[in-house]
Amino acid sequence: MAKEIVNKIKLQIPAGKATAAPPVGTALGPAGIPLPDFCNRFNDATKDKMGDILPVEVYVYDDRSFDFKVKTPPAAFLIKKAAGLKSASSKGSTEIVGSITKAQLHEIAETKLPDLNANTIEAAEKSIEGTARNMGVEIKD
Repeated sequence: MAKEIVNKIKLQIPAGKATAAPPVGTALGPAGIPLPDFCNRFNDATKDKMGDILPVEVYVYDDRSFDFKVKTPPAAFLIKKAAGLKSASSKGSTEIVGSITKAQLHEIAETKLPDLNANTIEAAEKSIEGTARNMGVEIKD
């Protein structure tokens, strides 16, 4: 008989740096997940992506076991990283705070394609371009 998923928890955790402290502990503790076990497995699985913020979906089963799926970093994080920004524009698209090249846009779109609601790389690029525009980042040739 297959295990039944009783809870799905979504978190954003720095790669390789999960600890039992908040936000991880406060989200997973009440679900009955052994925190040291989760932290060790997550840190081992993400140590090659150190420095990135990674969304993770944790699936809790009825016997208190768990699995997790690590997703690609948020588009905004990748755009800020490519543009060398600490933060995006507070005024949206009316204030330009940085720029990225078409090649960087294509690279970000390729990275995000598995997690986007897009079937082609062109559609993914348009989505990422819209996110960049709203962050005050322009796309240069």
